[in-house]
Amino acid sequence: MNKNNLLDCPTFLKDFLFYLETIRGLSSRTVDGYYIDLRTFLRFVKMHKLAAFQNTPFEEIPIADVDIALLKTVTLSDIYEYMYFLTSTRENNAATRARKVTSLRTFYKYLTTKANLLSENPVKDLDVPNKKKSLPKYLTLDQSIQLLEHVDSSYPERDYCILTLFLNCGMRLSELVGIDLKDFADSTVRVTGKGNKERILYLNEACMDALNAYLQVRQNISNNIKDRDALFISRNGKRIDKRRVQQIVSASLKSAGLDQMGYSTHKLRHTAATLMYQQGHVDIRVLKEILGHVNIGTTEIYTHVSNEQIKEASTRSPLAHIHKTEKTKKAED
Repeated sequence: MNKNNLLDCPTFLKDFLFYLETIRGLSSRTVDGYYIDLRTFLRFVKMHKLAAFQNTPFEEIPIADVDIALLKTVTLSDIYEYMYFLTSTRENNAATRARKVTSLRTFYKYLTTKANLLSENPVKDLDVPNKKKSLPKYLTLDQSIQLLEHVDSSYPERDYCILTLFLNCGMRLSELVGIDLKDFADSTVRVTGKGNKERILYLNEACMDALNAYLQVRQNISNNIKDRDALFISRNGKRIDKRRVQQIVSASLKSAGLDQMGYSTHKLRHTAATLMYQQGHVDIRVLKEILGHVNIGTTEIYTHVSNEQIKEASTRSPLAHIHKTEKTKKAED
């Protein structure tokens, strides 16, 4: 959590953010997101409820003086006004509004059931805005192979290993850069996902080959390694950062001629999940554990069918090879 965010927070909001980070175990980045969402909400409450702030530029409305007494006046109707404000004035899309509803729900649940500062929860019956459901972008099997054959790098063993782990394990970017050497045991690796939750991933033959090839090269520069625990290190011997991994993926996509298709580091996670489900026939419940999803509903986006599967299904129809006969032609005449 960015400590600067606490400077303009009322006490109850500071306590809530500390609760998210220390008790719920959420990452600093996620906690900062809650802060931004709730700062917007508290600014709206002051603008909506207090005449003195109706003409104040929205971004200049302070929130440090918001008290529980003001929050007690907030009703479900006020929340609907807030949602309309997000749509019409802030121009937030459905996904952003849905995230802010989640922030409000968590916040008010804390105030009513954890801190016992409020007796009524005005958002308990608030619906989440419908989000547009879009299919995840992913590389085909052939494109994935093409990518692995076009590692554009002065450190090819490391970068090939990074791409191989992404495409075979479906790990998140933050999980990959956080891997330490001690996280490996036999043919498994322990990664730390969202909410500091650990899970074990099994490494197949391709992953083990790529990993062993990289570790041999890594050993050759051991005298220059500063972050000795880190698996993936940069040329200066420090743990590789997220931005550098993104650059590696982008360069390889460009080398493979796939850079104009909207693919990114996270799309490699989508690729791994989709190929496991479609071509590896991995059960969705197993896939949920591999990806580290809390709810199976999140995993279900990977159960979409490809155009090729739709085409194949149509050819399997028992009527697929029935053609017009002389009898049917006469009947038409």
